[in-house]
Amino acid sequence: MRWATSASDDANFEAAIQRAGVDLRAQLAGERPDLVVVFISAHHAAGFHRVPAMIREETRAGVLLGCSAGGVIGGGSEIERRPGVSLTGAVLPGVRVHPFHLDGDALPGSAADAGRWQTLIGADPNHTPHFIILPEPFTFDTEGLLRGLDLAYPGGSKIGGIASGGRQPGDNALFLGDRVHRNGAVGVALSGNLAVDTIVAQGCRPIGEPMFVTSCHRNLVRGLDGRPPLDVLRDLHEQLDERDRQLARHSLFLGIAMNADRQQYRHGDFLIRNLLGIDPSNGALAVGALLDENVVAQFHLRDATTSAQDLEAMLTAYQQGESAPPPEGALLFSCLGRGQFLYGLADHDSAAFRSHLGQLPLGGFFCNGEIGPVHGTTFLHGYTSAFGLFRGKGS
Repeated sequence: MRWATSASDDANFEAAIQRAGVDLRAQLAGERPDLVVVFISAHHAAGFHRVPAMIREETRAGVLLGCSAGGVIGGGSEIERRPGVSLTGAVLPGVRVHPFHLDGDALPGSAADAGRWQTLIGADPNHTPHFIILPEPFTFDTEGLLRGLDLAYPGGSKIGGIASGGRQPGDNALFLGDRVHRNGAVGVALSGNLAVDTIVAQGCRPIGEPMFVTSCHRNLVRGLDGRPPLDVLRDLHEQLDERDRQLARHSLFLGIAMNADRQQYRHGDFLIRNLLGIDPSNGALAVGALLDENVVAQFHLRDATTSAQDLEAMLTAYQQGESAPPPEGALLFSCLGRGQFLYGLADHDSAAFRSHLGQLPLGGFFCNGEIGPVHGTTFLHGYTSAFGLFRGKGS
């Protein structure tokens, strides 16, 4: 197995793809990649329709997968706020690469059995495939897909990110094989001599105490432990130090427990969701998620220090428990709210990754949402960095 990654920030579209392609071919020593993953910033949107043909010409890719991006990662750098092209290529002997495109209107739904999902995807569950998934944000039910994949393929890892760079339906692009899609989701199922390790670093820390959602309607929280959320927030504000009070003005989120059966909840046990607004007349809180009563919730804060510490802890834990054989390549799906926006400097998460895993090829992009497993279940995350690390199964 051999992986390689390259990137270019050339403002000229053709030159950027050519330079990244030349670099990728050199790293692969002329071997034809079985899979090429491409991420292209929205600065090059006028050329999206040409991407499949150009990438195939440069790389001779067996399967091409990719999407538009708010920023790209590759070749040891994170390219943000300027034109960027990232290519990651993999030579995968003994691995079957099964590509698929899904139309949002064709999903089986939450009541479907595993067989219907397996028929839709087309990958053999007996081979325990792992998945790379790239949905379009405006036209696709990503969380529905993740539930279906976990049902149909419980033994496989699912990693990926939601396409970014576009501001309205039709702006984003999904690349698969020779085609460009403007809706749905694209992905590959990888089976055979391949194992996928995952790291999901959320970068938020809890404040206050876990509470039950005692009253809600869709995404509107009306009660937390029987009290209006606004009253809870007022009391919580009084308990915070001055630094956290300042953070709460712009970096306050609600965490939704991934497992409601725990006796104790710790850092990392919550899905982080945006706060959309509050109604001062009744104290209700609008959240960027559909909620059910009796789920456990806790407020969280995010800042650069917390995010960096969380990523460091996750990478350290992976390094100390690393399986054999070691990974040969990796993909990083990072939130648009991280990178320079959060840290004030470029390449933070990529540099942290290299400090633990050396010059392992790392490609990826900045997403509208990140896909990765926690405690054995796959979730759609926000404000995370989700890594997929690819290695052979070994003996």
